Amino acid sequence: MYRFLLTPRWWGINVFVVLAIPFCIFMGSWQLGRFEDRVDSHRAAEQQTGAVQEERAAPIEELLPVDKETSGRPATAGGTYGKQFLVPERQLDGRRGSYVLTLLRTDSGRTLPVVRGWLAEGGKAPAAPTGRVTVTGALQASETVGTDGVRATGGLPSGQLGMISAASLVNMVPDDVYDAWITLTEADRGLTAVPAAAPQNSGLDLKAFQNLGYTGEWFAFAGFVLFMWFRLARREAEAARDRELGLEPETA
Repeated sequence: MYRFLLTPRWWGINVFVVLAIPFCIFMGSWQLGRFEDRVDSHRAAEQQTGAVQEERAAPIEELLPVDKETSGRPATAGGTYGKQFLVPERQLDGRRGSYVLTLLRTDSGRTLPVVRGWLAEGGKAPAAPTGRVTVTGALQASETVGTDGVRATGGLPSGQLGMISAASLVNMVPDDVYDAWITLTEADRGLTAVPAAAPQNSGLDLKAFQNLGYTGEWFAFAGFVLFMWFRLARREAEAARDRELGLEPETA
């Protein structure tokens, strides 16, 4: 009854199934591994964020460029404050507001974006301290469009920025801008301190759950291929049995 499995047509079907199922399982396992890596990275970032708060602040030049190891580390810099901007649509503890971003012209001549704190919606941002200051805060990498709800600068009123990055500030200040920023450990009067964010691409974001979804899809593909093979084989076996019983004329 199952001699049809040795025919050339079924040899092709069998080879396809033998190759397709391991491939689907491999791809599903790979996507699952990507998801687990993101979970581990998320946990490590949370542990690192808590641990670095107790570390000694280091000069910002020693912590650049910002990576997963230095993101969130306490950094210090000295200089004088200059231009100030609001970075709107930033939530803190479920409340809407803005970051108060002030540019610090450091002793090295470069400009460092400093988030002095978070301002509730409708509030008035306090002026930055005058004279030379020394600031200490958590080091952060420049933001990119589409990261954590960040939007582009275009279309915003004067005095506002959509994201904190050297690219968005390069045409606004004459000095070289650090490709990084810090959020003050202790916010200025009238503002709320902004906690350090986890390094980019280390959280359980949409991409992480896409990996989990792809895992299910690949395993489902493997099950579908096996199901269709059994269904086709069963139909072929039933047709062969009917022909043997004379219930269906044999086809050429």
